[in-house]
Amino acid sequence: MSRPRTTSGPARDAGRDPAPWTAFGGDLHLDLGERRAAGAGLRAALEDALREAVQDGRLAPGTRLPSSRALGEDLGIARNTVVEAYGQLTAEGWLSSRQGSGTTVAERAAPRPAGRAVEVRAGVRPTGRHDLLAGRPDLSLFPRSAWLASARRALAVAPHEAFDYGSPLGRIELRRALSDYLARVRGVRTDPDRLLVCAGFGQGLGLLAAALRERGAGRVAVEAYGLPPQRDALRAAGLGLAPLPLDCSGARTDLLAELSGSRSAEREAGRLGAVLLTPAHQFPTGAALAAERRAAAVHWAREYDGYVIEDDYDGEFRYDRQPLGAMQALDPDRVVYGGTAAKSLAPGLRLAWLALPDELVGPVARLKASADTMSPVLDQLTFAELITSGRYDRHVRRCRLHYRHRRDRLVTALAERAPRVKVTGIAAGLHAVLQLPPGSSPEPELMDRARAAGLVLTGLGWYLTEHTPAPDAAPSLVVGYATPAEHAFPAAVDALCEVLRTA
Repeated sequence: MSRPRTTSGPARDAGRDPAPWTAFGGDLHLDLGERRAAGAGLRAALEDALREAVQDGRLAPGTRLPSSRALGEDLGIARNTVVEAYGQLTAEGWLSSRQGSGTTVAERAAPRPAGRAVEVRAGVRPTGRHDLLAGRPDLSLFPRSAWLASARRALAVAPHEAFDYGSPLGRIELRRALSDYLARVRGVRTDPDRLLVCAGFGQGLGLLAAALRERGAGRVAVEAYGLPPQRDALRAAGLGLAPLPLDCSGARTDLLAELSGSRSAEREAGRLGAVLLTPAHQFPTGAALAAERRAAAVHWAREYDGYVIEDDYDGEFRYDRQPLGAMQALDPDRVVYGGTAAKSLAPGLRLAWLALPDELVGPVARLKASADTMSPVLDQLTFAELITSGRYDRHVRRCRLHYRHRRDRLVTALAERAPRVKVTGIAAGLHAVLQLPPGSSPEPELMDRARAAGLVLTGLGWYLTEHTPAPDAAPSLVVGYATPAEHAFPAAVDALCEVLRTA
């Protein structure tokens, strides 16, 4: 990897090629021009710019800085000026210098963001040395060779009309492949004409919410703990939220009839038109929805002309037994099945799908066409080839083994170094909830300690539906053990165990 340019505003010499080095992996803008214009000397301007970069988090603790010669060359200033600036900032505690190891950003408490413990709304991802934020796969596992081979094959055989405007439902090749795959692996009962390809489950949920609003729905029941961006999507469509309590058997779907209420209650609060569930592996608590509660949800949908929205975000990853089949098979006319490639492949692909009841196909397809016409064709064709060639099955099996070992390593480390911490939920998915014993530090304080240790994760409280009374529960952390690359996983677990040990 080559060293990125370090810039100093308009005066930067754009024609110089930077010398190669491997310690720093991103662009660093040091604006010395404004400071010089304000009367600061060259060394003082450099010190102020570096100090600001550390304070605002652009230079994270542990980051190795360019050598004094390299930085001087990049900025067009004398090497001694950089040496003196590094020395001053080292004396102040901002930097750390060791013979033979260069200059690095000193280990300091990370700047505390405003608001809740960690803000991870859609599209915003906090930074830190140890990324254990739930909801992401190990991106180093992405099957580059298989994807490339599938793309080549897909391009070679695709008809010319594939590159024209097409159906908002998505390419028929992918819908056929998904129909067969979902029936075989998840027990989904659908056909290509009832599948819609969308740009992530978030888009699919937004389209569904708009369609439900058109049908007269005023509210959607949601699990008391869940993803805030999903709740935002429902609210954006004008729907109210009705939280369902959770326990070790999943969501209390037996309360849906009570939430629906009387005709007068419907007029006041809006008709309860659907319930959003994660039945295979509740996110984030980790419970599987019990069989009687699955049946209760479907019964409610039939009796009250409602729908169950099944978010099967990681249904392929169960480690202690065969995964539970999709809830959609209980009643394809009342259960909308949602799946995604975000966990099995990568979220950046923006590939997800909905298996829709007949009544919703037309309305959701029309809304999809209005939103973005259709999803990109090339990735659909490639994914279809990946599935039909068997490469996708092989990749998922490899990932399942990898994540099972990851979870086992985490559980073993906790048993040895933080034995009072309990791992809750079933052995599945890409994350675990770590519940601390009574008398432990409260969750906000625990999050402060985690942040200071360079950990990026969330407390369980971050997922609680707004305006829902907080349960009297032990402080808990939601840990994405799949997120780090393999080389980064041991250090992340070490940092986590140390925080838990002192909590």
